[in-house]
Amino acid sequence: MENKVKSPRILLVGNPNVGKSTLFNQLCNRNQKTGNYAGVTVSSLRGDYIYKGKKVEIIDLPGSYSVYPSSEDEAIFVNYLLHKKHEYDGVLYIADALNFKRSLLLYGQIRDLGIPIIMVVNQIDEAEKRGYLLEDHKLSEELGVSVNLTNAKKNKGIDAVKESIYLNEFTTQGASFFKIPLEHKSKIKDISAHTGENNAYQAWFQLASTWKRENTNFYHSLQELSKEIKSMVPKRLQTQETLRRYESIDKLLEKVRTKKTMLRDLITEKIDYLAVHKFWGYIIFSVILLIIFNCVFFLAEYPQGWIEDVFTWFSSLVSTYLPEGPLNSLIADGILPGIGGIVVFAPQIGILMYFLYIIEDTGYMSRIIFLMDRLLRPFGLNGKSVIPLISGTACAIPAIMSARNIDNSKERLITILVTPFMTCSARLPIYSIIITLVVPDVYFLGIGYRALALLGMYILGFVTALGASLFLKTRIKDTNKSILILDLPAYKIPLWGYNLKMALLKAWDFITGAGKVIFAVSIVIWFLSYFGPQDKFNMISAKSNVSLNDSYLATIGKSIEPAIRPLGYDWKMGVGILTSFAAREVFVGTMSTLYSLDDESEDARLIDKMKADTREDGTPLFTLATGVSILVFYAFAMQCISTVAVVYKETRSRKWTFVQLISMSVLAYLASFFVFQILK
Repeated sequence: MENKVKSPRILLVGNPNVGKSTLFNQLCNRNQKTGNYAGVTVSSLRGDYIYKGKKVEIIDLPGSYSVYPSSEDEAIFVNYLLHKKHEYDGVLYIADALNFKRSLLLYGQIRDLGIPIIMVVNQIDEAEKRGYLLEDHKLSEELGVSVNLTNAKKNKGIDAVKESIYLNEFTTQGASFFKIPLEHKSKIKDISAHTGENNAYQAWFQLASTWKRENTNFYHSLQELSKEIKSMVPKRLQTQETLRRYESIDKLLEKVRTKKTMLRDLITEKIDYLAVHKFWGYIIFSVILLIIFNCVFFLAEYPQGWIEDVFTWFSSLVSTYLPEGPLNSLIADGILPGIGGIVVFAPQIGILMYFLYIIEDTGYMSRIIFLMDRLLRPFGLNGKSVIPLISGTACAIPAIMSARNIDNSKERLITILVTPFMTCSARLPIYSIIITLVVPDVYFLGIGYRALALLGMYILGFVTALGASLFLKTRIKDTNKSILILDLPAYKIPLWGYNLKMALLKAWDFITGAGKVIFAVSIVIWFLSYFGPQDKFNMISAKSNVSLNDSYLATIGKSIEPAIRPLGYDWKMGVGILTSFAAREVFVGTMSTLYSLDDESEDARLIDKMKADTREDGTPLFTLATGVSILVFYAFAMQCISTVAVVYKETRSRKWTFVQLISMSVLAYLASFFVFQILK
């Protein structure tokens, strides 16, 4: 094959959950997130590597089961594969050794379209443990394609894949795997003559996929060929093709693969009996979550204390050695406390993400999706909605994008609109500090009250998402029904070290991402706090003569205080709510900066300053009523401009974006109001 570009550009293609992203990471030495369930990759990813002095570019496309797209992510795959052939040189097709029969369907379609291809059979070790024995040399002969066996997670077989690409072993010719049905051959000849296409399957594909074509002129020109073509039902043609292909695949598998019953199969079945049980499955899942949240508080306690001590020491150092004045105050009372107030929660986020990665890696996440399908159906969602909802515990932005793999447009829209209710990592710093303030550090049967409170916040977000889904189900009209088709992968021993690395990277991403916002916000907060209407803006002076309560920031905060006082908030919390619209976690950074500007307690920790704060009548500011009010507000409020932007991008609707923003904000205010008024 002649290269069209100086550096070969190769597409990474396959079904969902076959290890494409893991192979991509190994080839390109990247850290793209992987997971043991469908829907991780929702857009194309690019990387490259150099092998024997030759640079190769790899494009990882979303997984798909067929060349006939039924969801947004599959549409991305098909569009690139078929309509951008001039932009790549070949396809590296990743098949799953455990679900090899399913993998061969898409492989046959790509091969019959005449696209250059090399096959990689991944997770071969897991297949062998399950009793599958694949004869790769016989498979290569039967398919007429180069076959490489890999275990991408353990970096086995990767060099052989690079060698196949280097030697240009892409196959373009061979017998068609799909025989055109006799009753349709005349139509295929008409289409071939009309389009000038010599590939019979290309003509069949045009006939079977006209319902999804964007080129309406082409669609109508096909219909004009004959009345028979006009009466064709594409879905029936696709079903006919699938059944015929599987007949051929079954015959092929008899030649190249054997299976013997293994003890592991029996053990997996017994575990799954409980893991997806309609009662015990939910109990097991709840216990796992409770253990995780208990660890989030318990394991993070010491590193959080160390981080607070380090930032307190730095602030003290700056205060001591820098000349007294604006610069001293900006760094010691503004920037360092603001950034430190966020960094201190990185251990909790890292611990939470580590456990989530472990759940994904073991194969349990697919069981959760299967388990939740029966729960979500009455609310207008399906099991695939669990992927965005659970991903939302990390960040709503990629979670909303992952809704692309939901086939049904109504269920996809509902999932996008309710995903922001799920407790994301940006809410965790707020929940953590407020729960620490108002919930006693008491344990019962080894389970802390604070862990129970945190679990309660996650449950509140999930229940609210279900309630909103039920409401939207009656407002969004759609007659199409969806069915969840899901493979339950084999249970695996997780890669402890790799998952730790990914969790640390996620914590670092949180620090760097939030840190940039906090840095800017801290400077603005400090400036508005350091100066006031009565100040002369003399930056050369040793010190501003304006107290915090007389500053510009206090003026702004007190102007909105009448609106937030019924929620139990003072002007400082009001400022925190305003700034947190840039990102939820900014609330904590803002509070840290504001309390650091209090000269009377500059060496104390933030949690101690907040505990000591009082109202004008001398009563504590952060009571149980106030704390619960804040928790409820952030459980419901949108409070994230980036999420608003991605919702608009994914829905392409100003109406739904506006409805979501306003309704969540109103719900947050009203819920916080009633909670505070009842508990005070």
